[in-house]
Amino acid sequence: MAAEPVAAMCEQLIKAVNVMMDAESSQRYRLEALKFCEEFKEKCPFCVPCGLKLSEKSQPALVRHFGLQILEHVIKFRWNSMQQREKIYLKNCTMGLLSTGTYPILEEESHIKDALSRIVVEMIKREWPQHWPDMLKELEALTKQGEAQTELVMLILLRLAEDVVTFQTLPTQRRRDIQHTLTQSMDSIFSFLLSILQLNVNKYRKLKLDPTQELKLCLVPARLSSQAKAHCRVGVATLNTLAGYIDWVSLVHITHDNCRLLEMLCLLLSEPELQVEAAECLLIAVSRKGKLEDRKPLMVLFDDVAIHYFLSAAQTADGEGLLERHYVFLKRLCQVLCALGSQLCSLVGSDVKVDVPANLGKYMEAFLAFTTHPSQFLRSSTQVTWGSFFRHEVLSKDPVIIEMTSKYMRATMTNFVKTGFPSKSDSPSCEYSRMDFDSDEDFNSFFNSFRAQQGEVVRNACRIIPLEAFQIAGEWLQYQINTPIDIGTTMSKTGEGLCSIFSPSVVQWDAMTFFTESVVGQLFKNVEEEKLPIDQGIELLQAVLNYETRDPLILSCCSGVPDSVVVAAVSDQGLHLSQLFASIVFEVIEESKAPRTRAVKNVRRHACSAIIKMCRDYPYFILPCFDMLYTHVKKLFSNELLLTQMEKCALMEALVLISNQFKDYEKQKAFLEELMAPVSARWQSEEMRRVLCDPGFFLSYVGADQKLNDPTIDDQSGINRSRISFCVYTILGVVKRARWPADLEEAKAGGFVVGFTPSGSPVYRNPCTEQVRALLPSLLTLIRWVRVGREYRAALAASRFALSWSALRTRSPIGKPWERGAPGRLAQY
Repeated sequence: MAAEPVAAMCEQLIKAVNVMMDAESSQRYRLEALKFCEEFKEKCPFCVPCGLKLSEKSQPALVRHFGLQILEHVIKFRWNSMQQREKIYLKNCTMGLLSTGTYPILEEESHIKDALSRIVVEMIKREWPQHWPDMLKELEALTKQGEAQTELVMLILLRLAEDVVTFQTLPTQRRRDIQHTLTQSMDSIFSFLLSILQLNVNKYRKLKLDPTQELKLCLVPARLSSQAKAHCRVGVATLNTLAGYIDWVSLVHITHDNCRLLEMLCLLLSEPELQVEAAECLLIAVSRKGKLEDRKPLMVLFDDVAIHYFLSAAQTADGEGLLERHYVFLKRLCQVLCALGSQLCSLVGSDVKVDVPANLGKYMEAFLAFTTHPSQFLRSSTQVTWGSFFRHEVLSKDPVIIEMTSKYMRATMTNFVKTGFPSKSDSPSCEYSRMDFDSDEDFNSFFNSFRAQQGEVVRNACRIIPLEAFQIAGEWLQYQINTPIDIGTTMSKTGEGLCSIFSPSVVQWDAMTFFTESVVGQLFKNVEEEKLPIDQGIELLQAVLNYETRDPLILSCCSGVPDSVVVAAVSDQGLHLSQLFASIVFEVIEESKAPRTRAVKNVRRHACSAIIKMCRDYPYFILPCFDMLYTHVKKLFSNELLLTQMEKCALMEALVLISNQFKDYEKQKAFLEELMAPVSARWQSEEMRRVLCDPGFFLSYVGADQKLNDPTIDDQSGINRSRISFCVYTILGVVKRARWPADLEEAKAGGFVVGFTPSGSPVYRNPCTEQVRALLPSLLTLIRWVRVGREYRAALAASRFALSWSALRTRSPIGKPWERGAPGRLAQY
């Protein structure tokens, strides 16, 4: 082909590429240049010679890249229509570019390497193995020409694996052919990759330790010779290529030759320039699934040498300050240890008969180091594996795991404390959080999930050391009680001299409460009744009850502690309940008419939550105090200003829960009649009948036909809505909580069974049936008025009552948090 037309076309293409890439070019010229280039690739017969000429080393990088794109386009879209001699010519020229068409490895642009490797991969996808059987041998020969060619070969093998296996961008039959051939050649491929890695790592280390090189290092700190960097670059490329194959090849290749590959990867963990890529390969290898017998050789990573490299690499990376590359390496190494732990849990106790490793203690120490690391992300990464250890039938009984369980529990005390906000600098965790989270909101969301996950792991750990865990929780509780309150520097919105949600004391109390609840809740499940720590429980309960504070946030946390330790203290319920009643009516400023702050509402809500939880979970403990509890409730009810309607409903639910322990139908029925008498009287009153007989009157009664007023100002309509809500919530609460005994004999003895079905199943009667049945007609009428007609619903939508009713139709807004008995997230307006 004549050289002049090719040269002329190349000049035009170079001009077009420069126009496209010039920032000062107008949009019009840029589009015209792009159109010219695309039309050239689609129609011009000079594509191959032009592409080769533009790809020459003498051209600028942008032009060379465009030239390689032309060649790739030809292979992708014209290959099948080309003559065989043209294919051979293009293949030989491409191999020539690999051999002599690039700059040294440290000088060549990465996008040029990528584009050149893709050209070869596109040819391989069309020619190998049928028409290019010696492809692997040719690539191996290229590696003998230098580091630049070796890196290109690694890129080719990686891109080939990605296209064939990972992304599967080929037609099905071609993909199967190539993958089958790759699998058949995997022994030689892995041997080739390992030899390249070993050779370049050895040369890299030798140059690092060379005396002349040390002199250069002294003269130019933190610098390596260009030759050492070249070998290092090849090592990185080889590790990246290995990572692309380790994920899918047979485990036999990974564990071949007594796990030589894994041994090399462990050794490279000590090389700062190669450790991240080595850890990535290790992670992929250790995370592999498959037959248990195939995974058994992975236990070699519990040997002394491997554990030593894990420990030393982690200590070195962590000791060199917070650098991004070191931190990424720590994350990868943490993931490797987690995956190794998962493999251990799968193999130990299985049919493969793998023994507990002799070095389990060293491994657990390394693993614990990540759980105690300042990075919240690293701490959270270990939780799933800890849970697997604590649940494992064999490992959970091993002395090493038992010992580490105690250490984990003490580490968790620190991990439960919410510190490390990216915007702050009050903790070593903050610096790491700035690398992991974009904002405090992201961190807060992460930490709430992390804490919940950690709570579940703590509950699993309590299966192993329940009594020691209770002792640890008790020590922390005593410490908090004896520590003076530190309000910190953040101003509270509740009042002067009070804590905010970010105060050091609140953060500590909040963490301690969550920890104590997680621990104590497992005592009954894992400790025999005669071995329960009764004396310690009473001591802790007394300490909490004697603790005095007027800070609402601290008091909220205190309200959640007694119902946790009461399971171990079956006495002093009266004193406990008295303190909870004091919290239910808590006010920062007595007899203040100002709206209650969120912190004060939290105190009262948590107290109600604690009472309901105790009455739900331990009613047989509270039953002896029933008369005292009922008397106190009636006294509170006598003052309309002391309690909100929802707080009244909560206390009534608690009484109903305890009444289930009467196990006497007539006695419980009489109690429920007395308890619901005020609600029945109001619900069946003449006033309520008039309200419910006419929808218009009802809408006026609840204020749906009035303009919204200031919600802080009481009005008669608001009082009416409150009374209706109280009646409805009370009916709902009684129906939800009133029950007959679960034991059939107790139910028969108590008069709850009225007969049997033909099949022999008992027919029960609920003690609240008569009371609720009398109230149903008015309740159904209320529902009908709320749901009737579009015009009435539109009117209701404009009222505040609509919000209450919307919540009521699904469930009481207090039901979920109070039934759960959880203190909830501390918040404050």
